[in-house]
Amino acid sequence: MIRTTEELKALMQRAHKTNAVALDTEFVWERTYYPKLGLIQLALSNEECFLIDPCTIKDLTPLGELLADPTVVKIFHDAPQDLSIIRTATGADPKNIFDTRLAAGFCGLSSTLSLSDLVEFLLDIKLSKDETRTNWLKRPLSPNQKKYAKNDVRYLRAIRVLLQTRVLPETAPWLEIELTKLNTPKNYTGIDDLKRYTKIKGNGSLTQQSLAILQKLALWREKEAKKKNRPRGHIIKDSVLLAIAKEHLQDTTSIQSCGEISAKTTQFYGDALIQLVQLGLNIPETDYPALLRREKLSKTEQGSLTRLQNYIKLKSDVKGIDPALVGNKKELVDFIRDKSPATSRQNNGWRKEFLSEMNI
Repeated sequence: MIRTTEELKALMQRAHKTNAVALDTEFVWERTYYPKLGLIQLALSNEECFLIDPCTIKDLTPLGELLADPTVVKIFHDAPQDLSIIRTATGADPKNIFDTRLAAGFCGLSSTLSLSDLVEFLLDIKLSKDETRTNWLKRPLSPNQKKYAKNDVRYLRAIRVLLQTRVLPETAPWLEIELTKLNTPKNYTGIDDLKRYTKIKGNGSLTQQSLAILQKLALWREKEAKKKNRPRGHIIKDSVLLAIAKEHLQDTTSIQSCGEISAKTTQFYGDALIQLVQLGLNIPETDYPALLRREKLSKTEQGSLTRLQNYIKLKSDVKGIDPALVGNKKELVDFIRDKSPATSRQNNGWRKEFLSEMNI
């Protein structure tokens, strides 16, 4: 267990001299807005696995320097969340990332395989899942916790090598393009705060004016949750924000009766919520957000979507990639409706090439 800055610096000196290291994080994320980092795992080989204790090491700058070193490959499984957490903890932008979950999708496997399933498939080793729900902030860690944590990085270097041998030469550049995107934080740090309202369930039932209000409410809640470091739902639940926006509620009595919100919360936040509703109502129509409701597919469109999905499935089998990597259903519907913006994934890079021969 690496518990001091001096021990961390010594380990990082060794890590900088390798061609690749495996990394993972363990955290607790139940009662806070920001995840609480409980452990960082690093492997130099399948035998040399180390546990870094962020609860005792307050300055993780040496680890950040390794993450930013473009000459060392950093191997993660399902990298985005780990990258976001470890970037916040170290203040460094990770470079040269290899994501084994993403890479599996370019090797004839599912791009959503769990680490345990991938290890079992490629190495015929069954990993224990006993500590999945453990409290990684509690000390001391048990021998079983330590074993579980080390196994999360123990096999990643070997898996990377095996996956690289399975990628077809013609699709290897596609994988490299996707991996390179992980060098840019905006590709894994989550949705922009201004678009947080698009994630609130039921928003498809709202008018554009109500969406303008919901956008204001969701942005305010995001800032409040960050400031207090509490989950969004602990500030105000989605259902309450939706009701306020939908009904244009402008008094505390109506807000109090609209759903799961306590009298204390209504009293504390009521004035702010009313002010946000009024601000939303004063937004010019030209600045309203677009409607979020999904248009039902016509019979012709459904036929086009089915043909497109079949085409993607057949071509993906030939190319040895997971069809899901080409696009999700919403993206494909926009594509057949010719509503995909020029910046969409389907109109750029390898996906554009992949779909170029498809006659919808």
